[in-house]
Amino acid sequence: MSAYTKKQPRVVVVGSCSMDLVVTSSRRPGAGETVLGESFKTVPGGKGANQAVAAARLGADVSMIGRVGDDSLGQTILDNLKQNGVCTDNVEPVTHCESGTAHIILAEGDNSIIVVEAANRHVTPEYVEQARAVIEQADIVLIQQEIPAETVLLVSRICKQSGVPLLLNPAPARPVEAEVIDNSAYLTPNEHEASLLFDGAELGESLRKYPNRLIVTEGSRGARYFDGQEEAVVPSYPVEAVDTTGAGDTFNAAFAVALAEGKSIADSLRFANRAASLSVTRFGAQGGMPKRAEVEEALA
Repeated sequence: MSAYTKKQPRVVVVGSCSMDLVVTSSRRPGAGETVLGESFKTVPGGKGANQAVAAARLGADVSMIGRVGDDSLGQTILDNLKQNGVCTDNVEPVTHCESGTAHIILAEGDNSIIVVEAANRHVTPEYVEQARAVIEQADIVLIQQEIPAETVLLVSRICKQSGVPLLLNPAPARPVEAEVIDNSAYLTPNEHEASLLFDGAELGESLRKYPNRLIVTEGSRGARYFDGQEEAVVPSYPVEAVDTTGAGDTFNAAFAVALAEGKSIADSLRFANRAASLSVTRFGAQGGMPKRAEVEEALA
């Protein structure tokens, strides 16, 4: 019998919905250089949509709040969310606007990404305000930074006022208002994002300032946090990586789902690390995202 016996946690994701345009190559081109690629694929992505799909596959009741363009890519993104069991009542097309895209090069065992926001710029405070009731009824809310900063601020205020924990994944890296940090129950930057988030402060100092709230992801080394007494590192699981795109989104979704189920931070991080490790063994940001049973089997 699955260890997952509690009611489905209600997870709301506010964020970006995009299409990933993925090129694989043996190496990255230098400035002004052309290299021959090995393959090209289009796969649904965007940090928000990725986290929504990952959370749904891990057993959560997920609602997405975002925008797509009024183009064929937008319809494909919407269809994909629905097929993965994500509620799209608050994902509306933007008239006369293209869908967001991420242009990804997979080479040398890692990825390089250029994001074009497009319809994701229209995830405005006014638009999100219409879905306030959905946010207020959540067990946890996830948000990232591929949408306007003023929207992130509004969502943080709604969560603070309604007592709903907010998990801020501050990626891509950009400055974040102090109020947003204060309103967030959990912050999950990588090392580079943490340095920008806290004005270059020494990592240990930042961790101590936000005990059991600041989780710094360190790639293959795992995730680091301060538990109130000491720094703790929850190690990752070594695997043969095929595509690292979306690993961070899988980690954040899994961490949120586990927290919403009432797991401890340490247990939630183990669950998140295991899910993320499985996600990199297959192609595509969402293609490798595991289902609940896979994670539980791997942990067992």
